[in-house]
Amino acid sequence: MTSTEATYSAADITVLEGLEAVRKRPGMYIGSTGPTGLHHLVWEVVDNAVDEAMAGHCSRIVVTLLPDGGCQVADDGRGIPVDQHHQYPDLTAAEVVLTILHAGGKFGGDGYKVSGGLHGVGISVVNALSSRLEVDIDRDGRRHYMDFTDGGNLSTRLSDTGPSPEGHTGTTVRFWPDPTVFDDVNFRVQTLLERLQMMAFLNSGLEITLSDERSTQSDQVEPTTFCYEGGIRDFVEHLNASKESLFSLVGYLDQHEDGNEVELAFQWNTGFNTDGLHSFANGINTIEGGMHEEGFRSALTGVLNRYARNRGLLKDNDDNLKGEDIREGLTAIISVRLPDPQFEGQTKSKLGNVDIRSLVQKATNDKLSDWLEENPSEAKRIAQKAISAQRARIAAQEARQSARRKSALDGAGMPDKLKDCSSRDPRESELFIVEGDSAGGSAVQARDPRTMAILPIRGKILNVERARPDRMLKNTEIQTLIQAIGAGFGDDFDLEKIRYHKVILLCDADVDGSHIRTLLLTFFFRQMRPLVDAGHVFIAQPPLFSTVVGREKTYLKDDHAKTAFLADNPGHKREFQRLKGLGEMDFDELRETTMEISSRSLLQVSVEMGSIADEAFSVLMGEDVESRKKFIQTNARDVRFLDI
Repeated sequence: MTSTEATYSAADITVLEGLEAVRKRPGMYIGSTGPTGLHHLVWEVVDNAVDEAMAGHCSRIVVTLLPDGGCQVADDGRGIPVDQHHQYPDLTAAEVVLTILHAGGKFGGDGYKVSGGLHGVGISVVNALSSRLEVDIDRDGRRHYMDFTDGGNLSTRLSDTGPSPEGHTGTTVRFWPDPTVFDDVNFRVQTLLERLQMMAFLNSGLEITLSDERSTQSDQVEPTTFCYEGGIRDFVEHLNASKESLFSLVGYLDQHEDGNEVELAFQWNTGFNTDGLHSFANGINTIEGGMHEEGFRSALTGVLNRYARNRGLLKDNDDNLKGEDIREGLTAIISVRLPDPQFEGQTKSKLGNVDIRSLVQKATNDKLSDWLEENPSEAKRIAQKAISAQRARIAAQEARQSARRKSALDGAGMPDKLKDCSSRDPRESELFIVEGDSAGGSAVQARDPRTMAILPIRGKILNVERARPDRMLKNTEIQTLIQAIGAGFGDDFDLEKIRYHKVILLCDADVDGSHIRTLLLTFFFRQMRPLVDAGHVFIAQPPLFSTVVGREKTYLKDDHAKTAFLADNPGHKREFQRLKGLGEMDFDELRETTMEISSRSLLQVSVEMGSIADEAFSVLMGEDVESRKKFIQTNARDVRFLDI
């Protein structure tokens, strides 16, 4: 046992006063000190203004990014109360709200019936984590001002500075995030725009404007205003704008009971995704769901099954539709408002109120049933799509079972076209997926047969981004890929069972080759994601040109590389040979070029793309040409590896 001289007594117990606790452990209050936490400061201030809007006292919010790096949020609500506080006679109510944790107008009384801010730590946390914060309050015809410095220290007491301009009411908060707390204090316009637009959708008629006055920022934009009279119905239309809707109508229903409110808007599209359900509670995005989502999911499944059976679309001996069948292609917004929401944690990502589940179930059961009866054409399309999804799900299960039976792990052997390597050590084995049979033949001659396996594929494989699993598994080339790698696919993929630690895509240096490479990347990204994340997928780059320098042959990737070569070698007189197809290269050339495997794996590409990775594949592989062009223009640097 280790002995120590250290003691543990009452003197070792530290009490953090005021806002000191926030500065000591900022992650407890805002999640992190990175970009997420930085923007969380804006959300805390804006949420207060939105609470005023939900209470019916605010119609306009203006967010301004200031030239010196600060952020200003102004609303036309009632203004924070400025009279003396009954518990703290030396402080005004506004000073209490800004300096004392768990102080606010949302714990009871008549100030707010519903609100997103519930813990009384919002604006005080912003104050604690700012190097400076200023507040203007217009109330009862008078303007009041106060400011704070160095993490919430009251510098200027609240004072009356004169009459409010033109009878204006509301609160204006200006704050400058503390650079000693945050990794970076530069606000990202796109992040703000997305969140502010969402808030405008959730509060019909509320006008929210973002202005960027930073002249040196590369992402500076013109002032943008969001205002949606249709509320969450407009939200659904916005989310489905780049998709093909199953019908033009956006369904809507609402219900009020005992101070609780629920709104639902929904529309199906022709896509296959089942993750189009978005839920909110008092304007807060409950990204982890909760009771309101549970209530909707269960009621939706019951209503659609009853409708399908009553209309004879499902026979007596047919299985019920599952929730995933019904939610395929669904875009829906659930927005609930309740006086006493029970969120899990300060980040408010999941709602726990059991009573709101009952209300959402009741509203969905009663009013969705009526909506289906009143809109028979749309109802029939929804039911038929769900039944089609059910059949595809069953077919996919059968195809998976068939694929497992045919896998090498079950003793069925490898694909005939695979020229395997002799090594059985995956750590040194490489699989070259080669475009075309002729190139495959050249590659077989050029390879090291001990460690290099060659799998030729013919033409463009199926685009798995737009194909159901059952259709995907009927594709010969995809079956071959799954068998060769030997670790399954989808949810059943087991990284421990892969037969090669390098899977190398070798396609022609032309447009078709780029397309085939993109289709293969999409397949691996969607169906063998662990293979990608572990860094086992690589892209080999065949050259488009070759030339001779002295006695050595030099390979050049593309026209740009050729131009750069000529600029560096103006006296070069030798001819350039164009090597458009892999099949045109002899085995010596193929060996020289394919051995130079790109060290940048798809894992690195995914990291560079960050949060847009899923969106990139969805948009780039989708049928909406305009969306694809716009995405490429916006994310040119991030999608350059796709060569589209």
